[in-house]
This record gives sequence, structure tokens and C-alpha cells, in this order.
Amino acid sequence: MTKGDRHNLFLGLLFVSPWLIGFVVFMAYPIFASLYYSLCHYSVLADPVFIGTKNYTNLFQDSVFRKALTNTLIYAAMALPLNMLVALGLAVLLHHPIPGRGLFRTMFFLPSLVPLVAIAILWSWLLNTEYGLVNHLLSLVNVPPIDWLGSTQWSKVSMVLPTTWGVGGMIVIYLASLQEVPQHLYEAARLDGARFWRQFWHVTLPLISPVVYFNLIMTIITLLQVFIIPYIMTKGGPARSTLFYVQYIYDTAFRFLRMGYASAMAWILFLVIMLLTLIATWATAKRIYYSAD
Repeated sequence: MTKGDRHNLFLGLLFVSPWLIGFVVFMAYPIFASLYYSLCHYSVLADPVFIGTKNYTNLFQDSVFRKALTNTLIYAAMALPLNMLVALGLAVLLHHPIPGRGLFRTMFFLPSLVPLVAIAILWSWLLNTEYGLVNHLLSLVNVPPIDWLGSTQWSKVSMVLPTTWGVGGMIVIYLASLQEVPQHLYEAARLDGARFWRQFWHVTLPLISPVVYFNLIMTIITLLQVFIIPYIMTKGGPARSTLFYVQYIYDTAFRFLRMGYASAMAWILFLVIMLLTLIATWATAKRIYYSAD
């Protein structure tokens, strides 16, 4: 390496050093520290004491842990297909030249800009049993009031609705991919007698499949880490029916000061997300079409 190469290397490292320092301090160190703490009894107020895998073995004997994990998986199973279908359906509609298309695009995107705390407060009012707008609209068609937030039967549905309301970001991604589909393929399909649904199934969907896959993975990750909306709307109730995984991690770490136990739960969540991501990748591998293939 010449003197000039060493000088360029030094300058390059100097320019990227703020990012490297930030990554090490705020990402790499916390990750490895949490892995170590997951093998310790650590109350935050005292030094960690190494106990091996005891935190992990205790997790699977913890009924609240199983309840929180089950709640999260049920919620994700409900919200994932709904979010994907609603976002894709609205994107397809907004892609067509309809009157007021720009206004509708803005209206559907705006909820994704609203802070999650505001969304939770807004939907707490909308779903209020006595004065909520949702029950008022249902009463117009003679549907009796539903205890959305106080019933174990409807509580998870109440968490899904705000999530689906905020899919504007996903809609924008779909719209961008729809604009990249070559128009001559639609023209060829129409000449072959293909109507809208056949065009969508055989032309649109294959060509936007990489974007569908991306949104699928990101939605899985997001849903499994849900926290703010249920925490504000129900605090995990009623009867722990909306106690989701990340809230249990938060309570364990910062309310009960069991940081080692919470770190173990965080690593279990990482493994669950990685497993579901691998399953989704395997299941869609033969259905993703890349134009370069």
C-alpha cells in the first residue's frame, strides 16, 4: 500500500467514523450487552450475576409469557392479511385515473403520518362503548353496541382496526411499483381477451411480487413488535387479552426491574421474527418474479 493509499484510507475512515462510532455505541454494544444480560440475573440496580440459560428455561414455565406470545401471534395472523389486502386493493384503485385521485391519495396516506399515540387516543374515542362513533354508526343499522375495548371477544379486533387504518405508507410503495409495470403487457393481455382480474393475476401481481414480498416481511416485523397502540388503549386488558409480547418485555424490564429476564424475551422475539421471515421467504421463493430473471 502506497503512502497515497494510506492517506485516502485514513480520510475515508475519518469521514465514516461518526457513523461507525454511532453504530458501535448505539447498536453493536446494546445487542451484545443484551445477549449477555439474558444469561444473567440483572435487576438494573445491582451488578449482573451470571446464571446461564436459567432465564430461557423459566420463560417456558411462565404462563404470562405464553399468553403474551399467543396474543401477539393471533393479532399478527388477523392483521397481516387484512393490512396486505387493504393496502394492495386501495393502491390498485388509486392507480387508475379516477376523478379526485390526488385528493384520495392524500387522504389515505395522511393516517400514516399521525403519531401512534394520537392514533391510539383517537381510536379509543371512536371505539368507546357509549359515545363512540363506530357504535353510533352501527346503531343506525340496528346493531347493538359492542364493548370493543372491554370485551375479550372484541379486544384484539380493536387493535387490528387502527393498524389497518395506518397502511398509507404501504399504499405509496405499491403505487410506485404499479407505475413501473410496462403498459404494453396490459395491451397484449387485452388483445388476448383478458379482463381486469386476469390482467391483475397474470400481469400486475407477478411484476409487483418483489414489492409484495418486501411489504410482507416488513409487516410481519412491525406487527410482532406492536406496543404503543395497545399499551395506551387497553394497558393489556381486559383479562390480559391484549397483553402483547413487547409490552410484557417493557413491564418486565422497567416496572419489575428484571432486565435479564426481559433480555431473554427480546432474543426469543428475535428468533421468532427470524423464523417467520425464513418461512415467508421459503413459501414465496417460487412466486417472486424479478424482471432480470
